[in-house]
Amino acid sequence: MHQDSDSSNEPTGQDPLLLLKTLQLLWTKNEIEKLKEEIRRGFAGLEDPLAGLLDMLENSSDWKGKGHSLGYYITTELQLWIKEHPAVQQSGPRLQKLQARVLRTLAQCPANLLDPLISIYQLHTADRNCLLAHISHLYHKGDYKEAAILSIKLKLQPDQDVEQMCTPLLLQDKINLVEDYVGEYPELQSKLLHILDTWCEPGFDIRDISRQYQGMFRYKPDKFNRKTLSKLIFRLLDRFNVDPALCPNVINQRHLRTLHYLFYKRFVEKTMTQENWTDHVQSTVGENRWLQGQLIQLLLRYCDLNTAAQWAQHCNLPKEMLPYKVADELQKLQIQERVEEATKALNFGESKKKGYYQLPIPRANIHFLQTWEETLPCWEKVLQPGQVVGIDMEWKPSFGMVRKPRISLLQIALKDEVFLLDLPRLLEEAEMEGRKEELLHFIQMLYSDSAITKLGYGMSGDLSSLAATCSALKDADKQAQGVVDLLIVDKQLQKSSIDWRKGGRKVDVLSPEQNYEDGGCRQPEKGLSLLVQHVLGKPLDKTEQLSNWEKRPLREEQILYAASDAYCLLEVYEKLCKDPASFGLSLDLTESLVGKPCMKPKAKKQLNKQEVSSPSGQQCKASKMEPSRPPAPISPKEFSVVCDNMLQGLGRYLRCLGVDVRMLENGDDHRRAAEIARQEGRVILTSGLPYQTLQSQVAEGRCFSVNCSEKAKEQALQVLKHFNVRVSLADIFSRCQVCNCDKYLKVPKERMRQLVMGSRQVAGDGGAGCLVSYEEKPSESCDAAVSACAAAQPGHTLCSERLEGPEQHEVSAALAEGTVLQVAAIPPGVLDKAELTDFYCCTRCGKVFWEGSHFGRVVSQFQDVLVTTGDAQSIYELRGVTGALQDKDHEGHTP
Repeated sequence: MHQDSDSSNEPTGQDPLLLLKTLQLLWTKNEIEKLKEEIRRGFAGLEDPLAGLLDMLENSSDWKGKGHSLGYYITTELQLWIKEHPAVQQSGPRLQKLQARVLRTLAQCPANLLDPLISIYQLHTADRNCLLAHISHLYHKGDYKEAAILSIKLKLQPDQDVEQMCTPLLLQDKINLVEDYVGEYPELQSKLLHILDTWCEPGFDIRDISRQYQGMFRYKPDKFNRKTLSKLIFRLLDRFNVDPALCPNVINQRHLRTLHYLFYKRFVEKTMTQENWTDHVQSTVGENRWLQGQLIQLLLRYCDLNTAAQWAQHCNLPKEMLPYKVADELQKLQIQERVEEATKALNFGESKKKGYYQLPIPRANIHFLQTWEETLPCWEKVLQPGQVVGIDMEWKPSFGMVRKPRISLLQIALKDEVFLLDLPRLLEEAEMEGRKEELLHFIQMLYSDSAITKLGYGMSGDLSSLAATCSALKDADKQAQGVVDLLIVDKQLQKSSIDWRKGGRKVDVLSPEQNYEDGGCRQPEKGLSLLVQHVLGKPLDKTEQLSNWEKRPLREEQILYAASDAYCLLEVYEKLCKDPASFGLSLDLTESLVGKPCMKPKAKKQLNKQEVSSPSGQQCKASKMEPSRPPAPISPKEFSVVCDNMLQGLGRYLRCLGVDVRMLENGDDHRRAAEIARQEGRVILTSGLPYQTLQSQVAEGRCFSVNCSEKAKEQALQVLKHFNVRVSLADIFSRCQVCNCDKYLKVPKERMRQLVMGSRQVAGDGGAGCLVSYEEKPSESCDAAVSACAAAQPGHTLCSERLEGPEQHEVSAALAEGTVLQVAAIPPGVLDKAELTDFYCCTRCGKVFWEGSHFGRVVSQFQDVLVTTGDAQSIYELRGVTGALQDKDHEGHTP
């Protein structure tokens, strides 16, 4: 009996460490199938497979790397094996001991092992206090990321302090992890937003928080500021659909920026009327006392005491909130009705301006429709086969707010009359009376009937806003037929070299009296106003464009502006159809539209091509117009941009794809982008508030706003899709990442070896570079280098072509002016590689590139770009690529 007892205490089964050695050997040989079989066979022979797995993980380090390591295969195979053999599951004290051991392992393991280990050791059933204690231990060690990830996996967030857990993550710029931490808990989302908003309180020093974590690993204090917090709060409000009232401080700051913008538009640019400015200021400030106080301060800066006092009276501000001088001035004002006094005092009585396009129809033919009965005659007249209608839409300006604009007014112009549809009121009435489907049916019929010609200007953007107003119309852009987008024609006219004195008629020039408003010079015409001026002789009066279109009743000036905006489309279309050649267009206007992109900011979809009729109901002879179509595909070589200074990452990414990119420096003013765009014909890429200013300084569609919170790759995909830029494999790395040049000099390896040796003998230069000159007695290898000079990628030109760049010069076979090549960066070992035959040198900055060994890995990150742009051939070629262009400083680095 004693002997049997001793034998029963002897260990049975295989030693897990011996099994580990066997598995490591199979892993080294890359025999994956045999490895999986041996794992299952080995675990079946272990006395305690769960303890054995921990023994193997604790005595091996190859599972700590990213990707599918040996530890990953062992763990996942055990997880599958346990499902087939549930009897091996542990419970009670033995399971608790295993859980304590695995917690120490979880802190070091990669993310792909967390879920399998948590499942195998049933950590969701572990004592919650023990789990929280372990998380606290990780946190106080400074492993903030690991503590947060493990908390998410074990769903411990409700028992933790949100501020304590998330603050160090924000300081490490791990915003995505913060969003995941609160993602499934609405209560935690509200708590986090409230905490972040308190950090935005006036007078709160955000550095007090960052000082507590100054010694933290990967500490990024420059990323933790009010601007970052504001953007994060608005993104979380939108993502989690939380009431913005929960974050009053950041909302107030957003409204304050809107106030600054309104003052700039009114008193600096002088492009906003007094009525519109007053409407927007009242709407922005509302009943908010803090904003009203800020308004008074701005009025003192831009206006006078009397104006500030009038606004103080209008807002009914208590005297203790006012500066002494404003309070004193307020006492001198006559006591009258507050709203009437403010309106009358702020009304400058601007008279009707001359020199602008005037409606050719009487005022009685403009109909403002607010009821179902009023719309019936409209639909009867509009929905006639062969009808030609001008369509426009108005909405309240958003001034950078999060949500998409909602249509406030739908304008439909016929030859003799204009209908202005109060869309919000009509939708509300139709909803109450059960006629909403009928109303929407009429709108859908208008857009989908190919027998009715619809004229618009950048209509895809209008349709996007229409879809945001009523979700039932979200497919209106796809169903639209018979649409003619005059923005396409406008693009063609802008490119025409013909003078605007068309057909012997001179475009009207504004008199000095007409060219000044409110004591300042009128802004240059652009967009539809410029097209109307070119074709009809006088521009549109756009002073009502930034009106508060939601406010009722509309002013008479707003009604006339809205009617003109739609009716002018009819006259422009008719004029172009009659004589397209005199405007620099082809006799068949179809040719002017084919392949011409309609790029209007924020327009995300373009309308399908459909055949339309002329104003007379028949196709124009030799002047048929086609509706808008998607932008014609262009290559990166044809696309040039200037990136605002907050988008330098996007600029570098686009340059990797072969796009001609200029980037603003950190200290440059945003308006510098507009100067570069106008001088060099580039598209501006910007984000946020600067877009409002920059898009008004360049032609329509030449300024594009991207989401600054997204990564550079997602931003690039958005830009490429919007402008229909098709990237091929040959475009990738076709530009120098340092200086943007697309010209390379191809130098054979032996000649490069000579240059490297020669550079080490150059005195005074420290071997930093080599001045290559073939001017005097070039050697045979030099001749070979020059004669072999060819394009390493599309965009690289022969040396005999003129170089591009700020210092242009002729390059002959002798390279008379020479090129400084940065050859010191080439290690000797590279020159000894047998498979390497050539080097490629940037002809502008002298950077030297050569074929590396990781091209498949480096270029594979661009596979999404090739898929998105539809380059099937490049996607196919990508799979077989074996070399890469890289330099020593970036060897193995993905740009």
